[in-house]
Amino acid sequence: MNAKIGSYLARWTAWIPVLAVVALILTWGRELPAPLVIISGTLLAGAVLAAVHHAEVVAHKVGEPFGSLVLAVAVTVIEVALIVTLMITGPEKSQALARDTVFAAVMITCNGILGLSLLVGAVRRRFAVFNPEGTGGALAAVATIATLGLVLPSFTTSRPGAQFSPAQLAFAAVASLALYLLFVLVQTHRHRDYFLPITTAGKVIEEEDHLEPPTGRAAMASLGFLLVALVAVVGLAKGVSPAIETGVLKAGWPPAVVGLVIALLVLLPETIAAVRAAARDRIQTSLNLALGSAMASIGLTIPAIAIAMIWLPGPLLLGLGGTQMVLLALTVVVGTLTVVPGRANVLQGGIHLSLLAVFLFLAASP
Repeated sequence: MNAKIGSYLARWTAWIPVLAVVALILTWGRELPAPLVIISGTLLAGAVLAAVHHAEVVAHKVGEPFGSLVLAVAVTVIEVALIVTLMITGPEKSQALARDTVFAAVMITCNGILGLSLLVGAVRRRFAVFNPEGTGGALAAVATIATLGLVLPSFTTSRPGAQFSPAQLAFAAVASLALYLLFVLVQTHRHRDYFLPITTAGKVIEEEDHLEPPTGRAAMASLGFLLVALVAVVGLAKGVSPAIETGVLKAGWPPAVVGLVIALLVLLPETIAAVRAAARDRIQTSLNLALGSAMASIGLTIPAIAIAMIWLPGPLLLGLGGTQMVLLALTVVVGTLTVVPGRANVLQGGIHLSLLAVFLFLAASP
């Protein structure tokens, strides 16, 4: 047993996250020169790949849809911690940080991860097959929470600008968290079969047939290394953000692009895991990751920010602008048309990726 543990710890997926955290501790709060930015970026990429590996180990042990839930919640919790940290350290520049980060996460997950997964699955097997009941319910929950937290603040009249009053923010936080917890209950208990992967032949997959599940000790070790890797990903992303901000300003792009780049980095583990699942004909797992991450990003971020606003000064801007509302509405409509048939081809995947391209272009050139 000790030999097995020693062999496990000798793998790069174990020591890369630890090394990344060490680098994070040594560089935290410091202005990094170009060589350290390159080193941090390399360790960041390694931590992303390690996080994907450990998430897959945990997912294999607990089965679907719990495995997708583990990665989605882990990434979102640390993402929320990063947002709150940035709001504390720079409140004068962070009034719209939560809104921009959450909206970027929704567009990346619902168009980027979802579209790429459908495209990979359809290219390999002509059609990407999934369960419309589970996926449709997830999309409906995402649309509801996104509208409640990101659209309504632009239309309420209690406070000037795109912000909630304290009572409205508290209600939105409780409602978002309640909807998210209800979805988790449905996904993992009452209608778990709606979220199990389906092959193109219509076979429901309870677990991987060709691999033995890892031992409990190995799964717990992977869960620990997953959390370490995710902390390293978010922390190193924050460390290299000044260099990214400098590049963005030199390019003449809006400051919001910095948050977009960080969101892309933070969501890399889920993106890679979703594409790998799609390549193995596990499209439902990919969609669980995409929509589950979007839901967790909103359903956990808004309550956390609502609590943080008790001691944070300044207004909190949550309402989207007109262009962003159009993109969100179009994403929901196209997503609904994609989900209803329960199968998709390369066209649907390409449409979602084109919506992501529009979002990225307008973020750089509003």
